[in-house]
Amino acid sequence: MISEADQIVFFVDDDAQLRDANVQTLDLAGLPVRAFADAASLLAMIGPNFDGVVVSDIRMPGMDGLQLFARLRALDVDIPVILITGHADVPMAVSALRDGAFDFLPKPFAADHFVAAVRRALAHRRLILDNRALRAAAASPPDSPLIGDSPAMVRLRESVAQVARAEVDVLIEGETGTGKELVAAMLHRASPRAARAFVAVNCAALPDAHAEIELFGHAADAVPHGRFERSGRIEASSRGTLFLDDIDGMPLAVQPRLLRVLEEREVLPVGADRPVPLDLRVIASAKRDLLALAQQGAFRSDLYFRLNVVRLSIPPLRERRSDIAQLFAAFVAEAVAQTGQGEFRMTDAIRRHLLDHEWPGNVRELRNFAFSAVLNLLDGSGPSTARQTLPDRVAAYEAMLLREALEATRGNVARAVDLLGIPRKTFYDKMARAGLTAGVFRGRR
Repeated sequence: MISEADQIVFFVDDDAQLRDANVQTLDLAGLPVRAFADAASLLAMIGPNFDGVVVSDIRMPGMDGLQLFARLRALDVDIPVILITGHADVPMAVSALRDGAFDFLPKPFAADHFVAAVRRALAHRRLILDNRALRAAAASPPDSPLIGDSPAMVRLRESVAQVARAEVDVLIEGETGTGKELVAAMLHRASPRAARAFVAVNCAALPDAHAEIELFGHAADAVPHGRFERSGRIEASSRGTLFLDDIDGMPLAVQPRLLRVLEEREVLPVGADRPVPLDLRVIASAKRDLLALAQQGAFRSDLYFRLNVVRLSIPPLRERRSDIAQLFAAFVAEAVAQTGQGEFRMTDAIRRHLLDHEWPGNVRELRNFAFSAVLNLLDGSGPSTARQTLPDRVAAYEAMLLREALEATRGNVARAVDLLGIPRKTFYDKMARAGLTAGVFRGRR
């Protein structure tokens, strides 16, 4: 996504005095500008990916401004052209405006009026190029789920590829919303264990009273109301991958037993006499600094050092702002496909938000913003809603939430119902209206 500072104004006028004066005006306004004495020289410097604006006098020897305008339209119909006209040329300029010129300025014109017109043209060109990028992204999805060409993301993709096939435990660090579970799933899918289970456990959500049973399971009659033995999440991941998400939130009381699992590769269910041998790979994630937590006594230091075999760090979005445009384009394409909306068009308000916002929620926040933009839920900053009723917009948003719940639970309706907090009958009714079938999501990983 380009900014005004990345763009340029091409200014052409055969009158050296007027040319120098107008170039100085643009310079003083902080706008990059390049001057030309004739239209042919300017035309030779423009290609189809030109990201700037052309300002041209109409009356010039050789190729005049109108001929230049016609040649530019043949090259790229969306290059903004501002024509400078004398009083006698106003009818010609008006005709050019009808043919697609961006604006015309009758001489003499005020410097602030000139600068304002150029800034509007530059903003228009940015929107044109951004929308082209969005369409291109929709036509060619990225090769990797880890989107971005910043040095940090290139290194991360290389590290994931190297580590995936190694039988080592991995610690993934990153703020909330950076994509830690995505990286964990990529490591699993590219590993020799890809055909086996990928069991994700949200450690921060484990209730203290039942955390041990949830993780380690229990023997028959070992706990109240537990007549039959029960396998825990750790045993369920044997021969596959155990993903301990947000391990920095794991209850301290559970950590010694987890340390034994990591060291001995066996699990002792609650109340059992014999441990169960395990063959698993462990991937853990943390949004806080585990070493600092260990030094504060809020996390076991021996568990930290056992987890810290290979460490992958995911940078926050504010530290890789060059990836925002590419990520947004991918999320818009995903939102259009999921919601069935028509073609999305970038607006200046959305551009400003993408460029100026700090994104404390990282990639997850950006994805939510993209979906809201596609669904026209941005308090007037989204695309036009003239042809879409409120019920249509609500239905599209509900369909998106249903899809997300079914994908997150791999088609498990009971878990999806709990996730959304609605009655099962309501869920089935809405699923039928959206044309969704739970079975479609059961084979996905």
